[in-house]
Amino acid sequence: MTNRRRMLHALKVAPELGDYAEAAVLPADTDPQLYLSHNTLPQPFHLVCEKDTVLSQMSGSSDVFLRDSSVNRFRMTIGDHVYVPAGTPHQIVPVEAGTVIRFMALKAGRQGTIWYCAECRTELYRYEWEHDNDVAPSRFYASACARFSADEAARTCGSCKAVHPEIDVAAFGWSSLVPA
Repeated sequence: MTNRRRMLHALKVAPELGDYAEAAVLPADTDPQLYLSHNTLPQPFHLVCEKDTVLSQMSGSSDVFLRDSSVNRFRMTIGDHVYVPAGTPHQIVPVEAGTVIRFMALKAGRQGTIWYCAECRTELYRYEWEHDNDVAPSRFYASACARFSADEAARTCGSCKAVHPEIDVAAFGWSSLVPA
């Protein structure tokens, strides 16, 4: 199954894609590639990309939280762009439901999801993969969330011992993407 969508009606198509679908919208060999999502819920992890990315808010508004950066938060409204340097963990938290486009290198390299303790900000768990232009990133996100949720040790902070909740993949529309 291909992850590609047509860009022509992006704002009309985006809500049917679901949260953090990041569907590719340009021809397969286009560099950089654009990935489209319509987001209503806070991203359940921080995403880290091997290469630089740019986020563009097409509708609604979002906060982008960055880790290991001199800037901790950007508020994006319609038309705003946020440059995310390579290796910078970042999380999108919608202020109001909206559509975001991610600009990413065609050969994007490694990506990963990272969970941090809400109490003491210690890294809890990391799941990494090699980006594949023909596989929807939400498949990797669903797998990462399922692994995190299934492992109580991964959800337990080694520093402060707080136990973090499981991720409801159904809320993101990812239930069918979780490996059996």
